[in-house]
Amino acid sequence: MFSPRVLKSASSLMCRGLSTGQMYRQGKAPDMAEVRNRLREIVGASTNWKDHQQALAERASLSQYLAQSQDELPAKTMKDSAIEAHLPLGTQPALREKYLNYHNSVRSVLADHNSLILVSLVLICYSHTWNKELKRSPLSIVTALVDKIDMRKNIIYPDCDIKFTGHVTWGGKTSIEAKMHMSQYHDGAYTDVLDATFVMVARDPENKRAAFINPLKLESPEEEAIFQQGELNKTRRVELSTASLLKVAPTAEERTLVHNLFLNTLDTRTVSFRSRILSPNSVWMEDAKMKGNIFNRIFGGFLMRKAYELSWANACAFAGCRPTLVAVDDIVFRKPVEIGSLLLLSSQVCYTEGMHIQVRVHTEVLDPLTRQHSTTNVFHFTFRVEKDIPAIVPQSYGESMLYLDGKRHFDETMRSQG
Repeated sequence: MFSPRVLKSASSLMCRGLSTGQMYRQGKAPDMAEVRNRLREIVGASTNWKDHQQALAERASLSQYLAQSQDELPAKTMKDSAIEAHLPLGTQPALREKYLNYHNSVRSVLADHNSLILVSLVLICYSHTWNKELKRSPLSIVTALVDKIDMRKNIIYPDCDIKFTGHVTWGGKTSIEAKMHMSQYHDGAYTDVLDATFVMVARDPENKRAAFINPLKLESPEEEAIFQQGELNKTRRVELSTASLLKVAPTAEERTLVHNLFLNTLDTRTVSFRSRILSPNSVWMEDAKMKGNIFNRIFGGFLMRKAYELSWANACAFAGCRPTLVAVDDIVFRKPVEIGSLLLLSSQVCYTEGMHIQVRVHTEVLDPLTRQHSTTNVFHFTFRVEKDIPAIVPQSYGESMLYLDGKRHFDETMRSQG
Protein backbone atom coordinates (compact mmCIF):
# COMPACT_ATOMS: atom_id res chain seq x y z
CA MET A 1 0.00 0.00 0.00
CA PHE A 2 1.35 3.44 -0.96
CA SER A 3 0.11 6.95 -0.31
CA PRO A 4 -0.65 8.72 -3.63
CA ARG A 5 -0.58 12.04 -1.79
CA VAL A 6 2.90 11.31 -0.47
CA LEU A 7 4.22 10.03 -3.80
CA LYS A 8 2.79 13.00 -5.68
CA SER A 9 5.14 15.25 -3.77
CA ALA A 10 8.20 13.05 -4.36
CA SER A 11 9.71 15.13 -7.18
CA SER A 12 9.45 18.41 -5.29
CA LEU A 13 10.88 16.77 -2.19
CA MET A 14 13.88 15.49 -4.10
CA CYS A 15 14.42 18.92 -5.61
CA ARG A 16 14.29 20.34 -2.09
CA GLY A 17 17.57 18.49 -1.52
CA LEU A 18 19.40 21.13 -3.60
CA SER A 19 20.65 22.82 -0.44
CA THR A 20 22.47 19.66 0.63
CA GLY A 21 23.33 17.92 -2.60
CA GLN A 22 23.16 20.62 -5.32
CA MET A 23 22.39 17.82 -7.74
CA TYR A 24 18.69 17.69 -8.54
CA ARG A 25 17.43 19.73 -11.45
CA GLN A 26 14.60 21.96 -10.32
CA GLY A 27 11.22 20.68 -11.50
CA LYS A 28 12.58 17.35 -12.78
CA ALA A 29 12.86 14.03 -10.96
CA PRO A 30 16.40 12.63 -10.78
CA ASP A 31 17.57 9.68 -12.82
CA MET A 32 19.23 6.64 -11.23
CA ALA A 33 22.76 7.98 -11.78
CA GLU A 34 21.89 11.03 -9.69
CA VAL A 35 20.36 8.81 -7.00
CA ARG A 36 23.62 6.83 -6.77
CA ASN A 37 25.66 10.03 -6.59
CA ARG A 38 23.42 11.37 -3.85
CA LEU A 39 23.98 8.21 -1.82
CA ARG A 40 27.75 8.53 -2.25
CA GLU A 41 27.52 12.06 -0.86
CA ILE A 42 25.46 10.98 2.15
CA VAL A 43 27.60 7.98 3.03
CA GLY A 44 31.00 9.18 1.81
CA ALA A 45 31.60 6.13 -0.36
CA SER A 46 34.04 6.03 -3.26
CA THR A 47 34.21 4.17 -6.56
CA ASN A 48 37.83 3.05 -6.09
CA TRP A 49 39.27 0.80 -3.40
CA LYS A 50 41.98 3.12 -2.03
CA ASP A 51 39.63 6.06 -1.47
CA HIS A 52 36.97 3.68 -0.16
CA GLN A 53 39.33 2.43 2.57
CA GLN A 54 40.07 6.02 3.57
CA ALA A 55 36.35 6.85 3.62
CA LEU A 56 35.69 3.89 5.94
CA ALA A 57 38.35 5.15 8.33
CA GLU A 58 36.82 8.65 8.27
CA ARG A 59 33.34 7.27 8.94
CA ALA A 60 34.43 5.91 12.32
CA SER A 61 34.67 9.50 13.60
CA LEU A 62 30.96 10.05 12.85
CA SER A 63 29.93 7.95 15.88
CA GLN A 64 29.93 11.13 17.98
CA TYR A 65 26.84 12.30 16.08
CA LEU A 66 24.73 9.23 16.88
CA ALA A 67 21.66 9.76 19.03
CA GLN A 68 21.73 8.11 22.45
CA SER A 69 17.96 7.61 22.35
CA GLN A 70 15.17 8.00 19.82
CA ASP A 71 13.74 10.87 21.87
CA GLU A 72 16.68 13.04 20.78
CA LEU A 73 15.68 12.81 17.12
CA PRO A 74 12.98 14.91 15.40
CA ALA A 75 9.98 13.08 13.97
CA LYS A 76 9.86 12.70 10.20
CA THR A 77 6.85 12.30 7.91
CA MET A 78 6.30 9.92 5.03
CA LYS A 79 6.71 12.90 2.69
CA ASP A 80 10.21 13.48 4.04
CA SER A 81 11.36 10.12 2.65
CA ALA A 82 9.33 10.07 -0.57
CA ILE A 83 11.40 9.75 -3.73
CA GLU A 84 10.82 9.48 -7.46
CA ALA A 85 13.62 8.41 -9.79
CA HIS A 86 13.70 7.49 -13.48
CA LEU A 87 15.51 5.01 -15.69
CA PRO A 88 15.14 6.79 -19.08
CA LEU A 89 15.24 3.83 -21.46
CA GLY A 90 12.87 5.64 -23.81
CA THR A 91 14.37 9.10 -23.83
CA GLN A 92 18.03 7.97 -23.72
CA PRO A 93 18.53 5.24 -26.35
CA ALA A 94 22.23 4.81 -25.53
CA LEU A 95 21.25 3.59 -22.05
CA ARG A 96 19.26 0.66 -23.46
CA GLU A 97 22.36 -1.32 -24.44
CA LYS A 98 23.14 -1.92 -20.78
CA TYR A 99 19.78 -3.56 -20.16
CA LEU A 100 18.94 -5.47 -23.36
CA ASN A 101 19.32 -9.24 -23.68
CA TYR A 102 19.73 -11.31 -26.83
CA HIS A 103 15.93 -11.42 -27.23
CA ASN A 104 16.03 -7.60 -27.64
CA SER A 105 13.99 -7.18 -24.47
CA VAL A 106 14.88 -5.86 -21.02
CA ARG A 107 16.63 -8.40 -18.85
CA SER A 108 14.96 -9.65 -15.69
CA VAL A 109 13.89 -7.11 -13.12
CA LEU A 110 15.74 -8.97 -10.38
CA ALA A 111 18.82 -9.66 -12.46
CA ASP A 112 19.36 -6.06 -13.56
CA HIS A 113 17.03 -3.70 -11.71
CA ASN A 114 17.47 -5.24 -8.28
CA SER A 115 20.45 -3.01 -7.52
CA LEU A 116 18.39 0.00 -8.66
CA ILE A 117 15.57 -1.00 -6.31
CA LEU A 118 17.99 -1.43 -3.41
CA VAL A 119 19.71 1.88 -4.13
CA SER A 120 16.34 3.64 -4.16
CA LEU A 121 15.22 1.95 -0.93
CA VAL A 122 18.46 2.85 0.83
CA LEU A 123 18.07 6.47 -0.28
CA ILE A 124 14.51 6.43 1.10
CA CYS A 125 15.87 5.36 4.49
CA TYR A 126 18.67 7.93 4.46
CA SER A 127 16.12 10.61 3.51
CA HIS A 128 14.06 9.63 6.56
CA THR A 129 17.08 9.89 8.88
CA TRP A 130 18.81 12.84 7.18
CA ASN A 131 20.20 15.59 9.42
CA LYS A 132 20.66 18.72 7.33
CA GLU A 133 23.23 20.02 9.84
CA LEU A 134 25.65 17.22 8.93
CA LYS A 135 27.52 16.80 5.66
CA ARG A 136 27.41 13.01 5.95
CA SER A 137 25.13 10.60 7.75
CA PRO A 138 26.58 8.79 10.78
CA LEU A 139 24.29 5.83 10.05
CA SER A 140 24.99 2.71 8.06
CA ILE A 141 21.73 1.50 6.49
CA VAL A 142 21.75 -2.22 5.71
CA THR A 143 19.12 -4.62 4.39
CA ALA A 144 17.64 -6.82 7.11
CA LEU A 145 15.16 -8.71 4.96
CA VAL A 146 13.08 -8.70 1.81
CA ASP A 147 9.50 -9.07 2.94
CA LYS A 148 7.99 -9.40 -0.53
CA ILE A 149 8.56 -8.56 -4.17
CA ASP A 150 5.39 -8.97 -6.22
CA MET A 151 5.56 -8.90 -10.00
CA ARG A 152 2.59 -7.09 -11.56
CA LYS A 153 3.77 -7.40 -15.15
CA ASN A 154 6.19 -9.75 -16.89
CA ILE A 155 6.80 -7.77 -20.09
CA ILE A 156 9.20 -4.84 -19.71
CA TYR A 157 9.62 -2.78 -22.87
CA PRO A 158 13.19 -1.91 -23.92
CA ASP A 159 12.32 1.55 -25.25
CA CYS A 160 10.04 2.94 -22.53
CA ASP A 161 11.00 4.92 -19.42
CA ILE A 162 10.86 3.22 -16.02
CA LYS A 163 9.89 5.07 -12.85
CA PHE A 164 10.73 4.16 -9.25
CA THR A 165 8.66 5.71 -6.44
CA GLY A 166 8.47 4.93 -2.75
CA HIS A 167 8.66 6.06 0.87
CA VAL A 168 8.96 4.82 4.44
CA THR A 169 5.79 2.98 5.49
CA TRP A 170 6.69 1.91 9.04
CA GLY A 171 9.38 2.68 11.58
CA GLY A 172 10.58 1.26 14.87
CA LYS A 173 13.47 2.34 17.06
CA THR A 174 16.26 1.03 14.81
CA SER A 175 14.43 -0.51 11.83
CA ILE A 176 12.48 0.83 8.86
CA GLU A 177 9.99 -0.74 6.48
CA ALA A 178 10.13 0.90 3.06
CA LYS A 179 8.11 0.21 -0.07
CA MET A 180 9.19 0.73 -3.65
CA HIS A 181 6.88 0.78 -6.66
CA MET A 182 8.21 0.31 -10.19
CA SER A 183 6.17 1.31 -13.23
CA GLN A 184 6.79 1.80 -16.95
CA TYR A 185 5.50 4.40 -19.37
CA HIS A 186 3.74 2.78 -22.33
CA ASP A 187 0.90 3.86 -24.62
CA GLY A 188 0.61 7.22 -22.91
CA ALA A 189 0.41 6.05 -19.30
CA TYR A 190 2.42 4.39 -16.52
CA THR A 191 1.52 0.77 -15.76
CA ASP A 192 2.55 -1.27 -12.70
CA VAL A 193 5.59 -3.55 -12.97
CA LEU A 194 6.35 -4.55 -9.39
CA ASP A 195 5.90 -3.70 -5.71
CA ALA A 196 8.74 -4.35 -3.26
CA THR A 197 8.69 -4.27 0.54
CA PHE A 198 12.03 -4.27 2.37
CA VAL A 199 13.01 -3.96 6.02
CA MET A 200 16.21 -1.99 6.59
CA VAL A 201 18.11 -1.48 9.84
CA ALA A 202 20.28 1.38 11.04
CA ARG A 203 23.76 0.63 12.34
CA ASP A 204 26.63 2.76 13.63
CA PRO A 205 29.21 4.13 11.13
CA GLU A 206 31.33 0.98 11.40
CA ASN A 207 28.31 -1.35 11.16
CA LYS A 208 29.01 -2.89 14.56
CA ARG A 209 25.88 -2.11 16.58
CA ALA A 210 22.32 -0.87 16.18
CA ALA A 211 21.60 2.86 15.97
CA PHE A 212 18.45 4.87 16.60
CA ILE A 213 16.37 6.33 13.77
CA ASN A 214 13.89 9.20 13.65
CA PRO A 215 10.35 8.36 14.77
CA LEU A 216 7.68 8.40 12.06
CA LYS A 217 4.99 11.08 12.28
CA LEU A 218 1.62 10.15 10.74
CA GLU A 219 -0.36 13.00 9.20
CA SER A 220 -3.57 11.42 7.93
CA PRO A 221 -5.89 8.41 8.37
CA GLU A 222 -4.44 7.07 5.11
CA GLU A 223 -0.93 7.14 6.54
CA GLU A 224 -2.16 5.54 9.77
CA ALA A 225 -3.58 2.67 7.68
CA ILE A 226 -0.24 2.27 5.88
CA PHE A 227 1.58 2.20 9.21
CA GLN A 228 -0.85 -0.37 10.63
CA GLN A 229 -0.19 -2.59 7.61
CA GLY A 230 3.48 -2.36 8.54
CA GLU A 231 2.59 -3.52 12.06
CA LEU A 232 0.64 -6.44 10.59
CA ASN A 233 3.61 -7.33 8.38
CA LYS A 234 5.85 -7.37 11.46
CA THR A 235 3.39 -9.60 13.35
CA ARG A 236 3.10 -11.95 10.37
CA ARG A 237 6.86 -12.32 10.15
CA VAL A 238 7.06 -13.18 13.85
CA GLU A 239 4.26 -15.75 13.50
CA LEU A 240 5.90 -17.36 10.47
CA SER A 241 9.20 -17.56 12.31
CA THR A 242 7.53 -19.10 15.37
CA ALA A 243 5.76 -21.72 13.22
CA SER A 244 8.90 -22.55 11.22
CA LEU A 245 9.35 -26.24 10.47
CA LEU A 246 12.86 -25.85 11.86
CA LYS A 247 11.28 -25.18 15.28
CA VAL A 248 7.95 -27.02 15.47
CA ALA A 249 6.31 -30.11 13.94
CA PRO A 250 4.07 -29.84 10.86
CA THR A 251 0.36 -29.34 11.39
CA ALA A 252 -2.01 -32.32 11.33
CA GLU A 253 -3.09 -31.38 7.81
CA GLU A 254 0.54 -31.18 6.65
CA ARG A 255 1.39 -34.53 8.25
CA THR A 256 -1.50 -36.13 6.39
CA LEU A 257 -0.31 -34.57 3.13
CA VAL A 258 3.23 -35.93 3.59
CA HIS A 259 1.94 -39.41 4.49
CA ASN A 260 -0.29 -39.48 1.41
CA LEU A 261 2.67 -38.51 -0.75
CA PHE A 262 4.59 -41.39 0.79
CA LEU A 263 1.77 -43.87 0.25
CA ASN A 264 1.39 -42.82 -3.38
CA THR A 265 5.01 -43.79 -4.06
CA LEU A 266 4.96 -47.25 -2.46
CA ASP A 267 5.37 -50.20 -4.81
CA THR A 268 2.16 -52.21 -4.41
CA ARG A 269 3.90 -55.33 -5.73
CA THR A 270 5.99 -55.53 -2.59
CA VAL A 271 5.25 -55.33 1.11
CA SER A 272 8.05 -52.88 1.94
CA PHE A 273 8.43 -49.28 3.04
CA ARG A 274 11.73 -49.06 1.17
CA SER A 275 10.43 -49.89 -2.29
CA ARG A 276 9.42 -46.54 -3.81
CA ILE A 277 8.20 -45.76 -7.33
CA LEU A 278 7.21 -42.53 -9.03
CA SER A 279 3.69 -41.99 -10.26
CA PRO A 280 3.29 -40.66 -13.84
CA ASN A 281 4.31 -37.05 -14.49
CA SER A 282 6.34 -36.81 -11.28
CA VAL A 283 9.97 -36.07 -10.42
CA TRP A 284 11.95 -36.98 -7.31
CA MET A 285 12.96 -33.84 -5.41
CA GLU A 286 16.56 -35.09 -5.41
CA ASP A 287 16.59 -34.78 -9.21
CA ALA A 288 15.39 -31.16 -9.25
CA LYS A 289 18.34 -29.21 -7.84
CA MET A 290 21.21 -27.07 -9.08
CA LYS A 291 24.35 -25.64 -7.47
CA GLY A 292 26.79 -22.75 -7.90
CA ASN A 293 29.41 -20.80 -5.95
CA ILE A 294 30.96 -17.33 -5.69
CA PHE A 295 34.28 -16.24 -4.20
CA ASN A 296 34.81 -12.98 -2.28
CA ARG A 297 32.67 -10.50 -0.36
CA ILE A 298 29.47 -9.37 -2.07
CA PHE A 299 26.61 -7.06 -1.18
CA GLY A 300 23.00 -8.13 -0.76
CA GLY A 301 21.75 -6.94 -4.14
CA PHE A 302 24.38 -8.89 -6.05
CA LEU A 303 23.73 -11.96 -3.91
CA MET A 304 20.00 -11.73 -4.63
CA ARG A 305 20.77 -11.45 -8.33
CA LYS A 306 22.93 -14.57 -8.31
CA ALA A 307 20.35 -16.48 -6.29
CA TYR A 308 17.67 -15.43 -8.77
CA GLU A 309 19.76 -16.49 -11.76
CA LEU A 310 20.40 -19.92 -10.24
CA SER A 311 16.73 -20.39 -9.29
CA TRP A 312 15.62 -19.32 -12.80
CA ALA A 313 18.01 -21.82 -14.40
CA ASN A 314 16.78 -24.51 -12.02
CA ALA A 315 13.12 -23.79 -12.86
CA CYS A 316 13.93 -23.62 -16.58
CA ALA A 317 15.73 -26.98 -16.56
CA PHE A 318 12.92 -28.55 -14.53
CA ALA A 319 10.06 -27.25 -16.70
CA GLY A 320 11.82 -27.43 -20.05
CA CYS A 321 10.80 -23.87 -20.94
CA ARG A 322 11.50 -20.26 -19.90
CA PRO A 323 9.77 -19.40 -16.61
CA THR A 324 8.59 -15.95 -15.56
CA LEU A 325 9.00 -14.64 -12.03
CA VAL A 326 5.84 -14.19 -9.98
CA ALA A 327 7.16 -13.25 -6.55
CA VAL A 328 10.07 -13.26 -4.12
CA ASP A 329 9.47 -13.38 -0.39
CA ASP A 330 10.90 -13.81 3.09
CA ILE A 331 14.61 -13.22 2.43
CA VAL A 332 16.58 -12.63 5.62
CA PHE A 333 20.17 -11.38 5.36
CA ARG A 334 21.74 -13.29 8.25
CA LYS A 335 25.42 -12.39 7.85
CA PRO A 336 27.80 -10.82 5.32
CA VAL A 337 30.11 -12.81 3.07
CA GLU A 338 33.60 -11.85 4.24
CA ILE A 339 36.58 -11.37 1.94
CA GLY A 340 38.29 -14.67 1.25
CA SER A 341 35.18 -16.75 1.90
CA LEU A 342 33.56 -19.09 -0.57
CA LEU A 343 29.82 -18.66 -1.00
CA LEU A 344 27.96 -21.85 -1.92
CA LEU A 345 24.52 -21.61 -3.54
CA SER A 346 22.14 -24.54 -3.75
CA SER A 347 18.84 -24.29 -5.62
CA GLN A 348 16.00 -26.75 -5.13
CA VAL A 349 12.57 -27.06 -6.74
CA CYS A 350 10.62 -27.86 -3.60
CA TYR A 351 6.96 -27.53 -4.63
CA THR A 352 4.90 -27.41 -7.82
CA GLU A 353 1.24 -26.74 -8.46
CA GLY A 354 -0.42 -26.39 -11.87
CA MET A 355 1.82 -24.08 -13.88
CA HIS A 356 3.73 -22.75 -10.85
CA ILE A 357 7.18 -23.72 -9.55
CA GLN A 358 8.41 -22.87 -6.06
CA VAL A 359 12.21 -22.72 -5.82
CA ARG A 360 14.31 -22.43 -2.66
CA VAL A 361 17.90 -21.19 -2.83
CA HIS A 362 20.09 -21.81 0.21
CA THR A 363 23.33 -19.85 0.47
CA GLU A 364 26.11 -20.60 2.92
CA VAL A 365 29.65 -19.42 3.54
CA LEU A 366 32.54 -21.84 3.66
CA ASP A 367 35.64 -20.59 5.47
CA PRO A 368 38.53 -22.24 3.57
CA LEU A 369 40.75 -22.26 6.67
CA THR A 370 38.36 -23.64 9.29
CA ARG A 371 36.06 -25.55 6.89
CA GLN A 372 33.12 -24.13 8.83
CA HIS A 373 29.77 -23.72 7.03
CA SER A 374 27.42 -20.87 8.00
CA THR A 375 24.05 -20.05 6.41
CA THR A 376 23.86 -16.50 5.07
CA ASN A 377 20.47 -16.50 3.31
CA VAL A 378 17.49 -18.57 2.22
CA PHE A 379 15.66 -17.24 -0.85
CA HIS A 380 12.15 -18.20 -1.96
CA PHE A 381 11.14 -17.65 -5.61
CA THR A 382 7.80 -18.37 -7.26
CA PHE A 383 7.83 -18.90 -11.05
CA ARG A 384 5.15 -19.57 -13.64
CA VAL A 385 5.36 -21.37 -16.98
CA GLU A 386 2.85 -21.71 -19.80
CA LYS A 387 2.21 -25.43 -19.38
CA ASP A 388 1.45 -27.97 -16.68
CA ILE A 389 4.56 -29.33 -15.05
CA PRO A 390 5.49 -32.55 -13.21
CA ALA A 391 4.69 -32.92 -9.54
CA ILE A 392 7.70 -32.81 -7.22
CA VAL A 393 7.92 -35.79 -4.84
CA PRO A 394 10.03 -35.90 -1.65
CA GLN A 395 11.65 -39.15 -0.51
CA SER A 396 13.17 -38.39 2.88
CA TYR A 397 11.72 -36.65 5.93
CA GLY A 398 14.03 -33.68 5.34
CA GLU A 399 12.79 -33.34 1.76
CA SER A 400 9.22 -33.55 3.03
CA MET A 401 9.89 -30.56 5.27
CA LEU A 402 11.29 -28.67 2.27
CA TYR A 403 8.13 -29.60 0.37
CA LEU A 404 5.85 -28.29 3.14
CA ASP A 405 7.91 -25.11 3.53
CA GLY A 406 7.70 -24.52 -0.22
CA LYS A 407 3.94 -25.06 -0.13
CA ARG A 408 3.59 -22.57 2.70
CA HIS A 409 5.48 -19.89 0.75
CA PHE A 410 3.52 -20.64 -2.42
CA ASP A 411 0.17 -20.43 -0.59
CA GLU A 412 1.21 -17.14 1.02
CA THR A 413 2.17 -15.72 -2.38
CA MET A 414 -1.14 -16.74 -3.91
CA ARG A 415 -3.06 -15.20 -0.99
CA SER A 416 -1.17 -11.90 -1.26
CA GLN A 417 -1.80 -11.69 -5.00
CA GLY A 418 -5.40 -12.85 -4.80
